[in-house]
Amino acid sequence: MASKAAIAGRLPVRRGLDENEAAVYLSLSPSFFRRLVERKLMPRPRLAGERRIWDVDELDLAFKALPREGGEGEAIFEGGRGDSWADFK
Repeated sequence: MASKAAIAGRLPVRRGLDENEAAVYLSLSPSFFRRLVERKLMPRPRLAGERRIWDVDELDLAFKALPREGGEGEAIFEGGRGDSWADFK
């Protein structure tokens, strides 16, 4: 039987990521990623028992909602089209 790491290495992108993987996926440090989650600029994790797992699709949406340099566009969750990740269930 193949190990979890060996199987994961063959998958193009996994659906759920742990905190460090989610941060790396977005090219962020884990501490900065945590701050963005606290500020509701990134989604909160889903729970599988005690495990905290971030959904790749939600990370993609949050990333696209971040403001652009120079102020063009607006973040979805800062006075834009929603209040927080609580809107997405």
